[in-house]
Amino acid sequence: MFKFAAVAALAGALLSGAAVAQPAKPTVVLVHGAFADSSSWNDVVEILRKDGFPVVAAANPLRSVSSDAAYVSDVVGSIAGPVVLVGHSYGGQVISTAANGHDNVKSLVYVAAFAPDAGESVADLAGKFPGGTLGQALGAPVKLSAGGVDLYIDQAKFHDQFASDVPAEQAALMAAAQRPVTDAALNEKSGEPAWKKLPSWFVYGTGDKNIPAAALGFMAERAGSKHTVVVDGASHVVMVSQPQKVAELIEEAAK
Repeated sequence: MFKFAAVAALAGALLSGAAVAQPAKPTVVLVHGAFADSSSWNDVVEILRKDGFPVVAAANPLRSVSSDAAYVSDVVGSIAGPVVLVGHSYGGQVISTAANGHDNVKSLVYVAAFAPDAGESVADLAGKFPGGTLGQALGAPVKLSAGGVDLYIDQAKFHDQFASDVPAEQAALMAAAQRPVTDAALNEKSGEPAWKKLPSWFVYGTGDKNIPAAALGFMAERAGSKHTVVVDGASHVVMVSQPQKVAELIEEAAK
C-alpha cells in the first residue's frame, strides 16, 4: 500500500510539473538590410535575450534576393522549433522569400522594411511614393571584377539620410562600417511572398528618408498587418534609435 501511494504521489508531482511547464519561446531571426550589418540589431538583441528569447542575427550577404534568401532559409532550416523572422529594409524582401517552405516560421516582422508582392523589386517600391532621397545620397559605385556594382551611402550624407535620430558619433561609425548592396539585388523582382500566408507585423518611422512613410504604410496595409507601429520622427534605423518599441513588437509577434 505504501509503495502504491508513493508511486501515485510521484506520478502526481510529474503531471503537475508538466501542467505548469512553459513552452519554449520561438527563436527570433533578425535579418539586416542594405548599408547596415548585424550589429544594427545589438540593442534589440539585448532586450530579447533578457526576456528569454533565443536570437540569431544573420549576416545577410546583400548580393541578390535569391541567394540572400537561400542563405537565410538555410539558417532557418537549422533551427529546431518555431521561428519569428524579422527583416529590416531590403531584409524585408529577403525574409518574404526565405520563409517559404518552412513550417516552423510562425510570423514575420517588418522593421522599416520592404514587403514586395510578386513581380516587384525594392527599387520599384522605393519610387512608388514621393519623399525618398536615397538616390542623391549614394556615393560613387564600386565596380566589381565579376560584373555589376556595389552601392554605398556617401559617408558625409549617411547621418542625415540613414540615421538622423542617432547620435552623430554613432552614425559616423555606422557609416564607416556599412555593408554595400549590389545594384542587381535592389532591382531583382520578388517571387510569391510569404506574407500572403503568414501573419505579419510592421514598425517604421515618419522620418524615414530611404523608404517614404507612405510606401511603408501602403505595404503594411496590403500585407494585412496585425499591428502597425508608426514612430513619430524615427529614421530608417528605427531598431537602433527605438530598440524597445521594436523589441516589444517582435515579442508581440512571437506570442
